[in-house]
Amino acid sequence: MSEKLTKTALTPSTHTTPPAKFSHGVRKGNILQVAGQVGFGPAVAGEAPAPVGPGLREQTLQTFANVESILREGGASWEDVVMLRVYLTDTAHFAELNDIYNEFFADLTEAPAARTTVYVGLPAGLLVEIDALAVLG
Repeated sequence: MSEKLTKTALTPSTHTTPPAKFSHGVRKGNILQVAGQVGFGPAVAGEAPAPVGPGLREQTLQTFANVESILREGGASWEDVVMLRVYLTDTAHFAELNDIYNEFFADLTEAPAARTTVYVGLPAGLLVEIDALAVLG
């Protein structure tokens, strides 16, 4: 009989409690799924989350930081990520996103993760959302 793997919810101290019944990240065995993250700054007690700025660059870099904090909470790094999904609100942001993305991952030593980019509606003020799938070990 095989051993049942434990599913662990991940919420870094920099994140607020999710607004619905979901986890910011979940690890089960060697699989870690990071839920869609946006460019909210670190949680501040008593304050509603808000985007770090109006521009794509600042929101994307903060979104990467938010994804990374969940990866670390689950024992992973960018090197463990096999898939990223990027959700943009404006098709005109695609080239700028690629520039930011290439700068951010310039020092990655392993093969880059696969990536899908789709265009969506997000709450007012948010320009980008990113989720990640990592495999450890």
